[in-house]
Amino acid sequence: MPLPALPTQPSKLLPYLFEQVEEGQRLTVFHVGPALQDTVDFFSRYRCKLHFIDLFDELPITALEENDPSLQRQFVELLQFPRDTQFDICLFWDFFNFLNAEAVAAFIGSLRPYLNGSSRAHGFSVHNVKTPQSKHLYGISQLDKISLRNRPTALPGYAPHSQSRLKELLSCFRFERSVLLPDSRLEFLLRASL
Repeated sequence: MPLPALPTQPSKLLPYLFEQVEEGQRLTVFHVGPALQDTVDFFSRYRCKLHFIDLFDELPITALEENDPSLQRQFVELLQFPRDTQFDICLFWDFFNFLNAEAVAAFIGSLRPYLNGSSRAHGFSVHNVKTPQSKHLYGISQLDKISLRNRPTALPGYAPHSQSRLKELLSCFRFERSVLLPDSRLEFLLRASL
């Protein structure tokens, strides 16, 4: 008996992540979250190396004190990629909604060595910081469809940033496009600006 199809939501921005990918090009992808079968199946059509790190399992990620260097160390330890890794695509999903400003800066600082001028990223933020926490884990089922799975429980540390604040915090990226979704979330596309 076949498994029931996962719920999906359309995405206008995911296709832009792949618009400059040439046939046969090797991709290196960083996916924040668990390795979901539909996402693995989607990327099987590309020559690629996938790096899944479920940082949601590490939440809450906070400093013990203000300007605590251990926060940067936490991310350096979590993001242990091979030294020569350069990501073409990063899938952040809604991870930044669960990090305070210091944690976002520490995460981006730890990720920066693995980015290059053509690195692109996708994620979600909120239009209004009072927007309730999303209950979904995200994956890719098709080039223009995001799969949705319910999280077993609410995640700790939910404190989303406004889009303007997120633009400041994501210092090595620039916002290329964003789309307001019906539930007051923003879907965004980033390009590295190193």
